[in-house]
Amino acid sequence: MLVIHTTIPFDSARREEVMELVSGLVECSKTEDGTVRYRAMIDIDDPSVMRFFEQYEDAAAAETHTKSVQYRRFVKSLPDLVDGKIETIQFETDEIACTEFTASDAAAALD
Repeated sequence: MLVIHTTIPFDSARREEVMELVSGLVECSKTEDGTVRYRAMIDIDDPSVMRFFEQYEDAAAAETHTKSVQYRRFVKSLPDLVDGKIETIQFETDEIACTEFTASDAAAALD
């Protein structure tokens, strides 16, 4: 399993354009073979920062993603949209646990 977390600071004046590009990227990426999870979210401390959480079955699936039309369109737009340095954290692991629970379950676990 390959996990990638990328942080991108965007020019806040280009927010609508960024949101449209990211929305299209996420929609297509979720359906690619080998993609387990693909999520984009706004940073709570800085709404001009977008964070991506990507989980792939393997490195080959991630490589295939980088060849997609939507990904390439997104990356080509970055020089005009990014305001700062992009950071990517990537790691491979054999085990990833995903647990779903309710808010009540979380509160009850505190007891």
